[in-house]
Amino acid sequence: MPEIKRGIIAGNGGTQRTLMNLPYPLAMELLLTGDDVDAETASRWGIINKVVAPDELMPAALEYAHRIARNAPLALQASKELALRSRDVDLATGLRIEQMFNRFLMSTQDASEGARAFTASRPPKFIGN
Repeated sequence: MPEIKRGIIAGNGGTQRTLMNLPYPLAMELLLTGDDVDAETASRWGIINKVVAPDELMPAALEYAHRIARNAPLALQASKELALRSRDVDLATGLRIEQMFNRFLMSTQDASEGARAFTASRPPKFIGN
């Protein structure tokens, strides 16, 4: 959050999201000092989930992308949407919305394919329907 060193604040929700995602003392340290954080510290604080050598960066990123892309597209979209929106609603509302999404997803071809693939011990072939 180097913006403070330029006379401005962390934009695009930086002051809000930092406090939502980090313990208060860590968030305030980042927001008020503008200091850089090395990869090991960022990993320890939970800002990042993996540290790799520079030459392993693209292979690691592609491996994550492939793992995600193997999953059902509609369920991925719903999971991302629910995770993002959960920050804006209380738990009861979030649980209700989650239940509604899951009811919809259970009626999709991908959910049927997922169950069939699991039963057959094979990778699923999702189509986004």
